[in-house]
Amino acid sequence: MPGKKNSPRTALDDLQQEVVACRLCPRLNDHCAHVARVKRRAYLDQEYWGRPVPSFGDPSAAVLVLGLAPGAHGSNRTGRPFTGDRSGEILYRVLHSTGFASQPESISRGDGLTLTGAFITASVRCAPPGNKPTPEEIGCCRGFLERELTLLPNLRVVVALGKIAFDVYLSILRDQGVIASRSPYLFAHNALHRFGPGHPALISSYHPSQQNTSTGKLTEKMLLDVFRKARSL
Repeated sequence: MPGKKNSPRTALDDLQQEVVACRLCPRLNDHCAHVARVKRRAYLDQEYWGRPVPSFGDPSAAVLVLGLAPGAHGSNRTGRPFTGDRSGEILYRVLHSTGFASQPESISRGDGLTLTGAFITASVRCAPPGNKPTPEEIGCCRGFLERELTLLPNLRVVVALGKIAFDVYLSILRDQGVIASRSPYLFAHNALHRFGPGHPALISSYHPSQQNTSTGKLTEKMLLDVFRKARSL
């Protein structure tokens, strides 16, 4: 009906369509498209997504999982966060073990995976060259995250995977006047930060990147402890 407000679910879906259509960062758009054309040898027979990657999960989520950016041959290929690469292998096993994911593997958008109580998003929605977005690119994408936070009314916990995601979330709280400064909040694995009534708690975690998991900086048990804490909150 004309004038009828969108429901949270519809508004969230509309926002994801805006994400996919976003062309605010030419460097990132060009990189995503280039990777999709050239491809990795192992995926030459696949059609890459090659665009900004929409968020994924339960609109009624109590836990928001905030990552860095899509992997060039993971999410940029499959079109779903943490899907099709090593980072997602450990993350979805842990989400399944803690009751947030319907299955322990995330292979493609059509694999039947669903999330319950969790919503996965990213600080930057395009795969950046060298996995390093610029501060300006992070700033361009921050508005999408801010709008998602308002469209997820049941949030109780934000899990920030990596220092960049941690800083991005704190910058939003600072600009909203929830905190005076980011400096009192130190990044550490499985550290819990609270901001008073009405604001989700924040848990910081090492990112489940291949570099962190292959060196032992982050183990599956360490990540499991993070999401068990999120579940308990």
